[in-house]
Formats: sequence, structure tokens, C-alpha cells
Amino acid sequence: MLEGFYFQPPTHDQVCRAARALREKYPFLKVFPIGRSVLGREIYALGVGKLCEASLFVAGVHGSEWLTVLLLLRFLEDILSSIASGRPLADICLARTIEARSLLVVPCLNPDGVEISICGAQSAKHLSGFVEKASRGDTVHWQANARGVDLNHNFDAGFPILKEMERQAGFTSPGPTRYGGILPHSEPETKALAECCKAFRFRQAYAFHSQGEEIYYHYGPHTPARSQLMAQVLAAACGYRPAEPEGLASHGGFKDWFIDKMHRPGFTIEIGRGKNPLPIEELEPIYARLLEMMLIAMLL
Repeated sequence: MLEGFYFQPPTHDQVCRAARALREKYPFLKVFPIGRSVLGREIYALGVGKLCEASLFVAGVHGSEWLTVLLLLRFLEDILSSIASGRPLADICLARTIEARSLLVVPCLNPDGVEISICGAQSAKHLSGFVEKASRGDTVHWQANARGVDLNHNFDAGFPILKEMERQAGFTSPGPTRYGGILPHSEPETKALAECCKAFRFRQAYAFHSQGEEIYYHYGPHTPARSQLMAQVLAAACGYRPAEPEGLASHGGFKDWFIDKMHRPGFTIEIGRGKNPLPIEELEPIYARLLEMMLIAMLL
């Protein structure tokens, strides 16, 4: 296991070191950047198997939801160990199945936002003044990127509807959360993930958020018919509840865009319960509960 990594919040430097350490230990792991954040931090992807038509797992979309970053890297490390050793993981022999059911993990889509939540406004470099003012000193709960755009409101899926909903709710300018920007895909992080999806044509996509113990699977007329059954299978494996988001969470998200534009199954997994950021002590209990579900998600 990555020594000490899972016992502290994942700063960008620590995530980069973890990616390098995994690549050194498991040479068959593919590690590459899909883009850079507003502040120039690299957004890494880590993949095993043939990446075209792989399953995509994404975390760290919201800054204060950094426990999802640790969750995906914890899962990936167990996948790699299982493949390298030939030992089953949860009774599944991944060494034999990984080529047919490959995986790409983007552990932290929003490295600037995660850094702000963990390290404070000073980590926003030349935007530190804006972040300090917009957060009113509460950077721990910061969700947006460094420009104050909520990445899960910035995807091209019902964007005009979402903008009107934001306006009515009072989110009319950049800030810690729920402001989707002026145009869809205006942010380099959003654009990078969309281009990655177009390039690899993932079979299905899973975005990990916190919290609520729910699984969202539906968006508009292009939702694949099998998505509901897939969500029910995933829910049965972990005890989460299939649901539909409401209000400001009902448009503009990555899952929404993936379903609407790629016409393939997309899911949002809301891990854990409580108030973000979830305490790091919750990582292992959440992982133990979700391991089987995450393996099924990868293999469906």
C-alpha cells in the first residue's frame, strides 16, 4: 500500500507522487495528463488495459469532496496488486479479465479546488485574493475551481436551463459553489475531461462525489435502457439508493453530459454520509462497503 498516503488529505503534490510510485511499482500502469487546471496543475489519468472503450472513474470534481480522490486511488492500487500477483480481488481474477474490461481513473479533476479546500486561499496563487474574498475565509468547504466555477455545473447538458435556475437561486457570479460559468466547457478542467471522453469513447462513466449514499443514473431521452438495471445492481451491491438529483443538481453535470452526448451509461455515486469534507477516518469503512460495487461497475 502507498505508505502514509491514505492517512492525510490528498494535496496535488501527494497525488502526483502517488501516481509516480504506482507507475514505478506496476510498469503496466499507464499514467498521463489529460490537461491542466486553471492554475496549471496537471490533471492525471491512470489506466490499465486497453483504454479505448474502458470504464471511466472520475473523482475530485468538487474541492471539498477530496475523500473521493483517496477512494479511487485506494481502489486502483488494489486492482494493480491483484493483476500483478494473480490473486483474486473480492473473488474476481482481474489478471484474466482486465483486457476485456479495462479501466481509466481520473483521481482528481479539480486539483486547484482540492488544494484550496485542504491548504487554503494561498494555494490559489495569483487568484488567492479572489478566493479569500469569495470564500469569506471559509476555504475548507470550497467546491469550485480556482476561478470560482463549479465544474459540475459547467458541462453542456441543459446549460441554459441550469443558468436560469442558478439565477433564481442567487448564484450569479463566481464563488465557492453552484456557479456554472458563462458558457459550458469554459473551464480547462471540464474541457479536458470532455475531450478525454471523446478520444477514448468510454463504455460507461462513473463520477464519484460525496455525500448521500445515492446513485444517479438518468438524464434525458438519451439515457440507455440498461442504465436503470445497472444502477439497481450497483445499489444492491453496496446498499446505496438509486435516485434522481433535484434542483440545481439536475443539469450541467458530467454524468448528464456523458449520457446526453455519448449516449452511454453514466452515473454519479454519492459516497458516505455527513458534511463535506468527510473525515479521513471514513475512507476505509466507505471503501470496504463500496469495493464490490466498484468492481461490478468496472466489469458491467
